[in-house]
Amino acid sequence: MEIWQAAVDSLSKTYHEPLTDSWPILTELGVAEDFLDVYKLADDDDFWKQVSIIDHYQKIAYPAIHLGGWYDNLLKSTIENYQMMQEKTNTLQKLIIGPWTHGDFNSIAGERDFGIKASESFLNGKEDLTDLHLRWFDYWLKNKDTGIATEAPIQIFIMGKNEWRNEYEWPLARTAYTPYYLHKNGKLTRKREQIAAKTTYLHDPNHPVPTVGGQTLYHGVNTSGPTKQDLTEKRKDVLIFETDELENKLEVTGPIHAHLWVSSEASTADFTAKLIDVYPDGTTYNLTDGISRVKITESQIDTNDAGESIAKVNIDLWATSNLFLAGHKIRIEIASSNHPRFDVNWQGINQTKQTIYMSEEYPSHLVLPIIE
Repeated sequence: MEIWQAAVDSLSKTYHEPLTDSWPILTELGVAEDFLDVYKLADDDDFWKQVSIIDHYQKIAYPAIHLGGWYDNLLKSTIENYQMMQEKTNTLQKLIIGPWTHGDFNSIAGERDFGIKASESFLNGKEDLTDLHLRWFDYWLKNKDTGIATEAPIQIFIMGKNEWRNEYEWPLARTAYTPYYLHKNGKLTRKREQIAAKTTYLHDPNHPVPTVGGQTLYHGVNTSGPTKQDLTEKRKDVLIFETDELENKLEVTGPIHAHLWVSSEASTADFTAKLIDVYPDGTTYNLTDGISRVKITESQIDTNDAGESIAKVNIDLWATSNLFLAGHKIRIEIASSNHPRFDVNWQGINQTKQTIYMSEEYPSHLVLPIIE
């Protein structure tokens, strides 16, 4: 037990070490070979199917409450489980998403306070989380009419507005999926870049962009939730694109994706995207993020004048619900690392040049789910 305790206590010291069969923390624990065997398995390997429920939802015909948070590292799976059990089983399913991190249902997450109604102790000003659970189990196990069966199947917390709202489907049927295009001058607008443009940066795996808050679950102090992004945004390997100050409030609720046209000096490259709410005083809070590792030649759609392979990269930023208030800006950060939330791509030990293209032909953009 002591060796495990020591390993966890010193875990942060190993975050910036390449993952090899001689990684100290694995060799000391005697699990290096087994761990790396599993780590190297392809996503579609039969091994994963043995422990996955993806093909077995119809066998899980039980009513369930799917409880998650916008900053929960299991948010994507929580939403997918709700959707699939709704589709595959004839049982009552509920989805509740608050402004929470993993397993922490307080009103304060990261560096933001979302108000007492966000707390598990006073959900929507009505009940605590235990009361909700008791009403659920009393209905199913004691045949008591607690009202829970007739309530809306979905309850989501809209950050920025800091209010709960009932919904009846996910994604919301009234969603207007709206592209916001990246521009050479750092703007993010609903119009495509008219002149062929590109911007480059250097990715150094030895000095990755550090994770600052977000949908994380790793050892450390205050590592998850909404956190000011000013330090990472000063880095030269982080590209920033943002809208003008919003004249009117704008709600973004639902799944979010970024589509980039890129090239890289490496044959396999990572590209990350992070959605940011920029306050009038310049404070920046992260909302959600994602990453895509792409084999450039396999994803190639064109070759530029320099003979570089251009590939299209699709980045899944999972989902969020946030009301951007008037005077705020919508920002997206583009980089090639977000560590230790995501492992570093060690294909190239030295710096590699990454290029993002912006034009009518290569319209790199962010797709936001706008709710009117």
